[in-house]
Amino acid sequence: MSLGRTFLDVRPLRTSPVYRRLLIGRTVSTLGGFMTMVTVMYQVWDTTHSSVWSGAVGLAQALPMVGVGLFAGAWVDRADRRRVYLLATVGQAVCSLLLAVQGFTGHVPVVLVLALVAAQASFGAVGGPAAGVFVPRLLPKDQVAAGLALNQATGQSMMLIGPAVAGVVLGWWGIGVCYLLDALTFGLAFYGAFGLPPLPPEGEKSRPGLNGVLDGLRFLTGHRVVRGALLTDLAATVLAMPVSLFPLVNEERFGGDPRTLGLFLSALAVGGVTATAFSGPVTRLARPGPVMLCASALWGVSLAVFGLTTSAWAGIGTLVLAGAADAVAVLSRTTIVQTRTPDALLGRVTAAEAMVGQAGPHLGNLRAGLVAGWSSGAAALVTGGVMCLLAVTTVAATTPELRGGTGDPEPHPDTGSGPGSEYGPGSEYGPGSQYGPGSPPVGAGEGGGATTAAPAGP
Repeated sequence: MSLGRTFLDVRPLRTSPVYRRLLIGRTVSTLGGFMTMVTVMYQVWDTTHSSVWSGAVGLAQALPMVGVGLFAGAWVDRADRRRVYLLATVGQAVCSLLLAVQGFTGHVPVVLVLALVAAQASFGAVGGPAAGVFVPRLLPKDQVAAGLALNQATGQSMMLIGPAVAGVVLGWWGIGVCYLLDALTFGLAFYGAFGLPPLPPEGEKSRPGLNGVLDGLRFLTGHRVVRGALLTDLAATVLAMPVSLFPLVNEERFGGDPRTLGLFLSALAVGGVTATAFSGPVTRLARPGPVMLCASALWGVSLAVFGLTTSAWAGIGTLVLAGAADAVAVLSRTTIVQTRTPDALLGRVTAAEAMVGQAGPHLGNLRAGLVAGWSSGAAALVTGGVMCLLAVTTVAATTPELRGGTGDPEPHPDTGSGPGSEYGPGSEYGPGSQYGPGSPPVGAGEGGGATTAAPAGP
């Protein structure tokens, strides 16, 4: 294999000017998003000095994702995704401008700040599902994984740079300037998406309201490969999320040195960025199912080993490996979801991914904290890693299509609801079928899951 094929596959940047412009706008906007995240946390703490109010920041971001997400996904699957994304971007920019105004004004109630954060998150819950269709619609099939890898690489880079930039701006110019810079970055995001062609759903549009939402949930629970990919993510995040345990393990094993704690947090990001930078062979392999299963298993094993190590440097090394496994699993799983999901359902599936991406890591950190409270940080890490490995093995054993899949989309004659379509009478999801009207409620029996590219955890 040539050295050039080892590094991140940049073919989409050469072959698609539209994608290239979109990626630039997305990258700059992501930088602004991380700046605002840090600034909100700083402002709320500086105003209240209350951990309860600081925790409410996460709630203000997560609740709109859950409350708006699935219905927004159904709307996205009925509309021109480009127009929806542009409207959502304008809404987010207006919220950032209002945050900047209150930042310059000062002495604004914290409740108002959180309300603006929630409003911005609501617009993000609408724009996210719309953006989820861009890569598979703009790039040739053999470049979709490479485009997703580029998205992931730029996002991880901004996650490393954004908080540091926010700290500098806050120290020199204050919170108002930080919010204002974020508002300006949305201008580039808007410009990047403005040149997109119209992107209406391919096939029949989503049914309105709750029926459209239920169609998306039926697909998630009924499609074996997509369901297996999302269950794998849930197994990794809920069973083996390590971040909440870092302070305790640092205290138990390494004397509570804050420098060690900081290295723990950075090691996951370093592993992720490195793996993404060398993702060329993964994206060209075109076998995302086996790659995702192996990477998710490696995530669990690495964290279990981290729980057993007594050397700080050895522990950091295992976390770098875990971060690399995380990045590969996220990339492979996203490739599976976006290539196996019919375009007419992609908005709803992307919304479900984002929802579980909020819930999975939070539940995982809660599980880890409870287990550690009953035993120790090391025991919580080891048991979580082992359970993750067992769960991933179970998904692999029960989903042969995922083990051997090439990532090629299954044939979908139509995604509408008329006779002869995939959701019409006599179809797998139509009336009288396993998932159609009169069937057991969604969620009964075999469950489904969803996922997202969380900062840590496949």
